Amino acid sequence: MTFGVVLFHTTTSAIRAEKILMKAGLVVKLVPTPRELSSDCGISLRFSPGDEADLRQNLDQAQMEYEIFYLEKN
Repeated sequence: MTFGVVLFHTTTSAIRAEKILMKAGLVVKLVPTPRELSSDCGISLRFSPGDEADLRQNLDQAQMEYEIFYLEKN
């Protein structure tokens, strides 16, 4: 199963993004950032790959800096 992870530079940004995306009706979850992706911020957002376009639109509109990665869950 593939899932998306959004990384941010700060914990504050991750929490702000969660509020923005939940208000937009997207299903996201704050999760610990996988170590293989980054050590900058300890929190990232997990999302369904099908929501990427809406997620990007909302985060871009809020002028947030982020990176998106995809991982496989075993």
